[in-house]
Amino acid sequence: MTTFLTKLTMDFFIAFGIVLGGSMLGGIAAVFILQPPAVYMLKIAGNIKIWAMVAAVGGTIDPLRVIEFNFTEGYLSPAIKQILYFIVAFIGAQMAYQLIQWICEGAGSS
Repeated sequence: MTTFLTKLTMDFFIAFGIVLGGSMLGGIAAVFILQPPAVYMLKIAGNIKIWAMVAAVGGTIDPLRVIEFNFTEGYLSPAIKQILYFIVAFIGAQMAYQLIQWICEGAGSS
């Protein structure tokens, strides 16, 4: 059970960190090219959300194969665990995207 919770926690923070870090570094790059960083940060955060999920879970095909194999063999517990990994990674990526939105909207309202 602890390895399951550990992997859930890692997936959440990996997805969160990819979106947050990628957006922040993209904002720095926008400053270097004399463009508004908030626009680029929002665009980048939206574009890399799905890739953050994929990276956090560990690839594109293997986790889906685990789900498919376990469902077809009748083993629901491993398939449900894999689905939970995807959900938690999505929540992490979405929370980072929401944080970037709040940061960028706060920058334009002053």
